Amino acid sequence: RGTRRVRVRVASYEMADDERPAPDSLEQREAAIFEAERSMSSLHVAEVADHKFWETQPVGQLKPELDKRGPEGPIDDPMTVADVRQEGYALPDSFEWCSCDMNDAKTNEEVYELLDKNYVEDDDAMFRFCYSKEFLRWALQPPGYHMDWHLGVRVVGTGKLVAFISGVPARMVVNGKEIDLAEINFLCIHKKLRAKRLAPMLIREITRRVNLRGIWQAAYTAGVVLPKPIGTARYWHRSLNVKKLVEIGFTHLHARTTMSRTIKLFKLEPKPATPGIRPMVDADVPKVTALVNAYLRKFAVAPHFTEEEVKHHLSVREGVVYSYVVEDPDAPGSITDFVSFYSLPSTVIQGQGGHDTLRAAYSYYNVPAKTDIKQLMEDALILAKSKDFDVFNALDLMENARFLKDLKFGIGDGNLRYYLYNWRLNDVVEPSQIGLVLT
Repeated sequence: RGTRRVRVRVASYEMADDERPAPDSLEQREAAIFEAERSMSSLHVAEVADHKFWETQPVGQLKPELDKRGPEGPIDDPMTVADVRQEGYALPDSFEWCSCDMNDAKTNEEVYELLDKNYVEDDDAMFRFCYSKEFLRWALQPPGYHMDWHLGVRVVGTGKLVAFISGVPARMVVNGKEIDLAEINFLCIHKKLRAKRLAPMLIREITRRVNLRGIWQAAYTAGVVLPKPIGTARYWHRSLNVKKLVEIGFTHLHARTTMSRTIKLFKLEPKPATPGIRPMVDADVPKVTALVNAYLRKFAVAPHFTEEEVKHHLSVREGVVYSYVVEDPDAPGSITDFVSFYSLPSTVIQGQGGHDTLRAAYSYYNVPAKTDIKQLMEDALILAKSKDFDVFNALDLMENARFLKDLKFGIGDGNLRYYLYNWRLNDVVEPSQIGLVLT
């Protein structure tokens, strides 16, 4: 979710200045695949990165004189649902609010089309994120979702959908305190309407609708610096299909680097090495829930999942999310480890190299227990490669830093900043203490 360049020349570092990786070994340089930063709001940075807007909101502030110090917890004074504005905020006369029913085929298509044509693409208009309709239903309809949190703006008269923002309910544990909150995502405004300052209106209205449900906190991410990040993570990238990446102009070989040498550098074993690794099935849900929740308790900021949520978020959905368990061969039925990744492709806009899609896998939730994390994630790379993914992306969250360099990931320069709305944290959270992955 950003607008950074993604074209890289492998090993030579001839790329846009704002995409230059940190110096490292040759292998890591050759692994440096950079993709657009993804954030809740960076697509509309001119509209929502205005700090005057955020300085009116209950968030940590960058200016010391505005930052309300106090104990960790809510920033705003306590409110009740009765205190919340009952009517929607006013829009310009030619626009009206709507709630988007993702079960309705026409509405699903409209949201898909809006994102497909107006969401994130690189500066050269070569690649654009392509959230599938199935992905959107998965991301927007977790257990207990509210349709009125799928907020759209339509043109009066024509009904054309021209803006969207979403919220979904979640339970988060922050420094030991459980919080029911909304995860905010998919802020998108039609390119022709960026000057209408719809983004602050969308944020205010989604906040009002969330508050009407008695929820007072939210979590979101951004590639830009807003008041005020609770923590920052860095993207790392591991190429799986170098030949295709070169053909589409996503990467370039240095004159002194041959295709065969680069392919050999990134070659993986044909099959996973961990005994007992297999796709997750419904019968695994109770044990996976216990395993994941126990693991996430290690981190300062992390979700807490019910079994129903684990079944929704982590069960295998072809083309959307892939999850694998390790069943101990010496103790049938015992689940010792877990690994997962989700699919977020990009459209190859100009069809370079005869390809129309760049297939990217993103590391999701992983639990190394009996199996070393490096081996577990190498198996994830092998499994992603077997599913025809071209690149595998991971943030340096949780324990991910333990495997990134060894598995030939290249460091990106794109930071993803984490934010909490109406919740004060007195100390910055290190990436190794962030256990939250927002799709």
